[in-house]
Amino acid sequence: MFKINIAEKSGKTYKLETEAEALIEKTIHDKVDGKDISEDLAGYEFEITGASDKSGFTVMKDVEGFGKKKVLLEYGKGMRKRPRREGKKKQTTPTPKGLRLRKTVRGKIISQDIIQINLKLLKEGNKKLSEIFPDQNKAKEVQKKGKK
Repeated sequence: MFKINIAEKSGKTYKLETEAEALIEKTIHDKVDGKDISEDLAGYEFEITGASDKSGFTVMKDVEGFGKKKVLLEYGKGMRKRPRREGKKKQTTPTPKGLRLRKTVRGKIISQDIIQINLKLLKEGNKKLSEIFPDQNKAKEVQKKGKK
């Protein structure tokens, strides 16, 4: 079971839970047909932009394979830690200079262990995504009305 997040250019994200066997063995930045994910998404084309497993380890495009690996990372994706010696005082630079840590990440091939997959919309089909997922639009509108 995959939790799929589909992002539009406008910034709106649609969530979908599905058993899409066609996504297994795909890699990051591969193109995927919408009908492989769901019958409602026929005619759509998506690009896989990221994923994470059940433990929260991110998939990195530079790491080969599909298992977990320890990689030496600089400040950026997969690593947001501050150096210990800085403690709670304010940072002078937004990214610590020269900081590298060994972190666990997952390889770029999607396997059964992956839980969440992020997709970017490349080509739109016949129906709009807001028509395919009408309940997700209503939830946002109700929240906005409740805040006013």
